[in-house]
Amino acid sequence: MLKIRNLSKSFNKDTDNQIDVFNHFNLEIKANKCTAIIGSNGCGKSTLLNIIGGSIKEDTGQIILKGRDISTFREEQRAIYMGRVYQDPSMGVSPSLTILENMSLADKKGEKFTLRRLIKKKNINKYIELLKDLGLGLEDKLDTKVKFLSGGQRQSLSLVMAAMKHPDLLLLDEHTAALDPKTSNVVMQKTKELISKYSITTIMISHNIRDAIEYSDRIIMLDKGQIILDKPSRNVTEEELITIYRTKLDEKIA
Repeated sequence: MLKIRNLSKSFNKDTDNQIDVFNHFNLEIKANKCTAIIGSNGCGKSTLLNIIGGSIKEDTGQIILKGRDISTFREEQRAIYMGRVYQDPSMGVSPSLTILENMSLADKKGEKFTLRRLIKKKNINKYIELLKDLGLGLEDKLDTKVKFLSGGQRQSLSLVMAAMKHPDLLLLDEHTAALDPKTSNVVMQKTKELISKYSITTIMISHNIRDAIEYSDRIIMLDKGQIILDKPSRNVTEEELITIYRTKLDEKIA
């Protein structure tokens, strides 16, 4: 479904501060599954997601999505086929616009439109039903500006907006990292429900080992731009992952 072939990426190239993140990296993501990518800071997980999304350009290699080579596509072109939820609750929404305006914008993704004709009354009931599924009462706040919502409400709204066009790929970039534990649990449960409902192929970067295991089908651990673990989530324990983390930390200290 998603194939990454011979991916290489370096920063500060040809300088004394050159950092080689990926060197002929390969990965294949299966359709309709949630793959969690974990690893310590600097392992390459965020860079990988940004390369897939198009906000960072790879040096060499191919990004193939459903048989389509999108390596030369700009970020806005890739966004037609992808949904994304960011770590910052304000990144996936327009805080100065209302919930209804945000939903309408997401519904126009990939289409040409003018702000004057942004909202179509015939679509409002559809938005209400989508928001009802969250169970947060947002369907009763359509005219509320998003900047007045809590972080958890914003992330939940971002999820709905990212999934409503049924993208080929959903990218979750540590989307609960800025939330308190209780709110994080709510957002993760909503994430699971949306992914399941629409059978969306998902890549989730997570800082939370327990969430990575519980809410994904597959766990991939990166270290220095290389895959050091790749297993079905049901076959991985929290203790196993913590042991690997500690081993790698000891190696760095040594």
